[in-house]
Amino acid sequence: MISSRLSSLQLLAAAFGFLAFASLTACDSRGGPDVMAKVNGHKILKADLEKYFQNQTAGAEQQPTGEQAASLRLSILRELIDNEMIMGRAEKLGLLATDEEVDRKLNEVKSPYTQDQFDQRLRDKKITLDDFKRDIRRSLTVEKVINKEITSKVSVTDADITNYYSSHKAEFNLVEAQYHLAQILVTGQPNPQVRNLKNDKAPNEAEARKKIQMLSNRLESGEDFASLAMNYSEDPETAGNGGDLGFTPESSLHNTDPSTRDMVMKLRVGQNSSVITVTNLQTKQVFAYRIVKLLAKEPAGQRDLKDPRVQQSIREQLRDRREQLLKAAYYEVLRNQAKVDNYFAQQVAADAGATIK
Repeated sequence: MISSRLSSLQLLAAAFGFLAFASLTACDSRGGPDVMAKVNGHKILKADLEKYFQNQTAGAEQQPTGEQAASLRLSILRELIDNEMIMGRAEKLGLLATDEEVDRKLNEVKSPYTQDQFDQRLRDKKITLDDFKRDIRRSLTVEKVINKEITSKVSVTDADITNYYSSHKAEFNLVEAQYHLAQILVTGQPNPQVRNLKNDKAPNEAEARKKIQMLSNRLESGEDFASLAMNYSEDPETAGNGGDLGFTPESSLHNTDPSTRDMVMKLRVGQNSSVITVTNLQTKQVFAYRIVKLLAKEPAGQRDLKDPRVQQSIREQLRDRREQLLKAAYYEVLRNQAKVDNYFAQQVAADAGATIK
């Protein structure tokens, strides 16, 4: 969550074209060159900021420089400040994650990998095991605080659902059929942004054909589609959520490649397709292979409030909106109560020639 004040500093960065390195090595003397910020007296060090910066930019084709790098560092630092405020709140509430909880989560994350594979992923992210465990502890702690202070306070009544439906009835009138699809995608052109659980990428088209056929065979043997997608799919947008593509209007299928369109139209709900060869519509060249699954199909027409899926959809939407609003307000209150010194932001503004008093 980035405030308008932070955004204005980013605009200053772009306007004056300062260098991130200068700001990093000349932070406010009250913090010293190795201290990027303080939150209620707790220091956020340059080394920590740089670890997260390197982690987020690892694998990028072009590393951010100049004002782009400074802007990203400002954003990361803001998150670290917010997390530090939450950690302080958690300590007061007695909600800090325990060593047992951290170890349990660590084992859960490691379970799909061999030790060598896991160690390599840490090296790829440029972090140590202690760094990773610290991140797990912070993540679990933040989750516990949010659940207690925010999520548990949000409620959606049946009357809320009825009122929303009455005011937004047109939202539930489908003008055309909708297909809820999931996919496993494999390409012979490895994408550095792909982060499936096995970190598995086909290095070329021949290996891609072998890989997709192997996955098809495993599906036919009864293995779970979502699990295979999370472990092996090379679509960076959907691998993390089991290949789920969400709902697609029938008209949109006419804009996809013919092989996929024809196969989807023939599928029954719950059925997987055979291997689909995806070609570039312009060049006619093969660029990927996919297997799709039809999770659900919604016919056109008005959805009634009595439909449990309609009620659930409204409930989730209202809960999410209210939770996001309460979370935004909660963070602002924490910021108002905290003593925050953002030395890096001060130096960024000074380098751009801005005087903020």
